[in-house]
Formats: sequence, C-alpha cells, structure tokens
Amino acid sequence: MTDRELDAAGITAPALRAAYAACRDLNARHGRTYFLAARLLPVERRCAVHALYGFARWADDIVDGLDRRETPAERDRLLGLLEQDLGVGLRGGGADQPVVRAVADTADRYGIDRRLFTDFLASMRADLTVTDYPTYQDLYRYMHGSAAVIGLQMLPVLGTVTGRAEAEPYAAALGVAFQLTNFLRDVGEDLDRGRVYLPGDLLAAHGVDRPLLEWSRRTGRDDARIRAALVAAAGLTRGVYRDAEPGIAMLEPQVRPCIRTAFVLYGGILDAIAGDGYAVLHRRSAVPLRRRAAVAAAGLARVLAARASTTAGSSSPTAPRRGSAAPDGRRAAR
Repeated sequence: MTDRELDAAGITAPALRAAYAACRDLNARHGRTYFLAARLLPVERRCAVHALYGFARWADDIVDGLDRRETPAERDRLLGLLEQDLGVGLRGGGADQPVVRAVADTADRYGIDRRLFTDFLASMRADLTVTDYPTYQDLYRYMHGSAAVIGLQMLPVLGTVTGRAEAEPYAAALGVAFQLTNFLRDVGEDLDRGRVYLPGDLLAAHGVDRPLLEWSRRTGRDDARIRAALVAAAGLTRGVYRDAEPGIAMLEPQVRPCIRTAFVLYGGILDAIAGDGYAVLHRRSAVPLRRRAAVAAAGLARVLAARASTTAGSSSPTAPRRGSAAPDGRRAAR
C-alpha cells in the first residue's frame, strides 16, 4: 500500500496502515487482473478494494492452498477462527489478523452489509465437503456466496449514479461472470483438488463425466466430448457477462474505467482459452502481456477523460461514511 493511497483514504493509525498494506500485497501477488484494474480507481478508494480482495483471498487460501497440509477438519477449524475474528472486528473490537482488521475497517467506513461476509464464508466452508454441482442452479447457490457477494460488497465503495438496489443485480452478475471464467480456466487445477465446478447437467449433455475428465487430465489426451462441454460452458459464461455489462453505466463515472478494464481483461481469458483450443485440462490460459498493457492503457485514457469531465462539472465522488447504517442487503436477482 502506498502512503499516497493510505493518506487519501484517511487511514492514519500505524497498525491499520500495515493491515491494509498486507491486503495490497496479497492482491499484487495473486490477483493480477484485479490489481491492475484497481490502479485505475480514484486513489482514495483503492485501499478498500485491496481489503475486500485480501480478505477473500485469505479465506480462499485456507480452503484451497495447494501447499497447505491441513486436513479438512483442520481447515474447517481455521475458517471458524477467521469467522470469529471477523465477528470481533465487525463489532468494533480488535481483530487479531491483519486482513480482518482491514476488511472490518472497510465494512465500517462504507456501511457494507455484514450478511455478505457470512454468505461468503458459508460458501468457503462448502468447499471443504462439496465436490461437484449437479445443476447450474446448484452451482449458482454456491456462487452467490463465493462471487456475487463480492460484487455487492464492492458497490458501496464504487458508488452509483442510480439507486444501489437497481445496480445490485448487475454487480452480482459480474462477480458470477468472473468466477465462471475462473472455473473454466482452472478445470484441471480444481480437478486436482477433487472438485468439479462445471455443472453436472451441462457436462452430461455432452457425454462428459468426472472419470472422463480425470482420464484426460491424467493422460494429457483430448476428447471431442470434453471440448464440446467446455465450449458450452464458455457460451454460458459469455451470457452472464452480457447480463452484467449494463451495470457498468450505473457506476460513478470515475470508477467505470476500472470495472470496464476488469470486464475486458477477464472476458479476454475466455478468448485465450478458445485460442488454446480449450485445453484447460492440460494448461492454464492467460491473456498475453501485450494485450493486458493495451487494455490498461485504454483504461487509463478513460480515467483521465472522466477526471477532466468531473473537474469541469459539479459531480463529486462518493465518500465513505464511517458508522453509517448498512444497506438493506437485497440479494441479486437470479
């Protein structure tokens, strides 16, 4: 976390500054797309985005870290400790873990609904026991907590030009689109963890089941049925992106370039997967560095234009309201 970002956000306590810095480091190491997009946000809002991402990443690593050796029972215990610490932090107490101190402070500053964190941790806990999802509706119930709530947490930080409730379904859909993209990109890695996130009914429609996926992963061989299922999953994901896109215009002008950049870069992962022949069981597809740089440059140009427009007009950015009432927590439309 740079001093400029912390100063702009009004974060002065040394321990809290260190906690936010730890979250920024997590984002920089593990969330290349999110980190790049976050740099396009108004400087005073970046700390909050890093805190939300850092907390999510920390919980995800408890569940999924491939270099961890804890049993499922021990991971469940660690998640429980994280949840207890979060409860203390959200009630205004002194949380033990830096990522919790930062995210609790962000939740307080922006009035983020506490139930969104509860739903998130419930989905994280499901990963300890659930290994597949028979239907898309089953998967969506999981993604509400693991992805849609992230979009809903972000809304108070980003600010909207409409009523927040109007923008919520689109924010939730964008979170789901990003996660569906991850699921498609990471089919092989998730299979190594014993999980299949592609909906069972979608796979079955193309004659694919877990043993066939495991055979392909193990042997490095392709199968036309698997490719057809992956193409269908990509089509499903692109449809969710289309559903989410109108919500970008509902955000404050100063933050739209950030979200548009994330939208384009994450959508570009689908293009990279297609360009690699849907070989996600054998390698991880990524957006080429040159393409990432071009998208970031376009985003920066939009940032400068938005700042110029704001300076010329009378609009002002959303400021955090410490201690304000939490939003009504309406769930995203499904």
